[in-house]
Amino acid sequence: MLELVTSNWIVRALLLVLVFGVVALVVFVISNLTTRRMQVSRELAAMSADTSSPTAESLTRKRTDSAWAKLAKRIEEAGLNLGDTAETEVAKQLRAAGYMSPTAPRVYTLVRLLMIFVLPSLYLLFSLNSAEPPSVGRMYFTCGILMVLGLYIPNLFIRAKAERRRTEIINGFPDSLDLMLVCVEAGLGLESTLDRVGREVVTSHPRIATMLTQATLLMRAGESRENALRKMGDEAGVDEIRSFSTLLIQSDKLGTSLAQTLRVYAAEMREARRLRAEEKAHRLPVLISIPLVLFMLPAMIGVLTLPAIVRAIREIMPALS
Repeated sequence: MLELVTSNWIVRALLLVLVFGVVALVVFVISNLTTRRMQVSRELAAMSADTSSPTAESLTRKRTDSAWAKLAKRIEEAGLNLGDTAETEVAKQLRAAGYMSPTAPRVYTLVRLLMIFVLPSLYLLFSLNSAEPPSVGRMYFTCGILMVLGLYIPNLFIRAKAERRRTEIINGFPDSLDLMLVCVEAGLGLESTLDRVGREVVTSHPRIATMLTQATLLMRAGESRENALRKMGDEAGVDEIRSFSTLLIQSDKLGTSLAQTLRVYAAEMREARRLRAEEKAHRLPVLISIPLVLFMLPAMIGVLTLPAIVRAIREIMPALS
């Protein structure tokens, strides 16, 4: 048996896949056993905090559940817990990236688990079908690297999307503040102002429009103005929006002029946007110097020294010979 394993690469590859599956199964079982008690504790705390929760899901929730959410729910019903010990931080990152669904953390965990298996499986599939399959050590090392990449690629994707969403909100929010200032000076209240601006910027800044519309709907549904504004700042995941929400809450409590508050904050955000643009402009010479040194400088040196080199070869080499 040992001679067959050492001589046949197909048997070695199958043995490697078997060892990989056993290790992954042991890790999943241990993780499930360690997180089950924490999941039960969280469910008991949620049941004690909310005794009036409905027993059935709403129609809106059922319509908004995606295929990934349904798959994650079925997997959890089968016995595999997709909860995370740092689920609060994961949910915060997903909200910053624009994923507001309550099932987003579990879908995120499911995608990471699938990526851990998909990338090594694809590598093994292509390796077994190649003319010269790699050695067992190389396959094991490559599969380990692909597992780590599969674990961190979704995290990098979420971070990049959150940063892009944050940049769009920051760059478009000063224009929305100017529209709010016009509406407030025209005599509209805060709720009507948010609703009007949300409908006006739905084409130019859809993320800001969604954020303002959600805050307006919360106010109309009976939520207090303070809670609605705080939820808007938390779900946006942007420090500037949190500061804006806090500023509106303080202005409402203290009774100060809302128009003056919006005017000052809009001027500060425009100044911050101008400073960011100047910072990027000052970084350009440093960034441009890298391709200049790598590509243009050798070409310039070659062009300048080539006539002298040719002349030296034509005149000095015959004299030396």
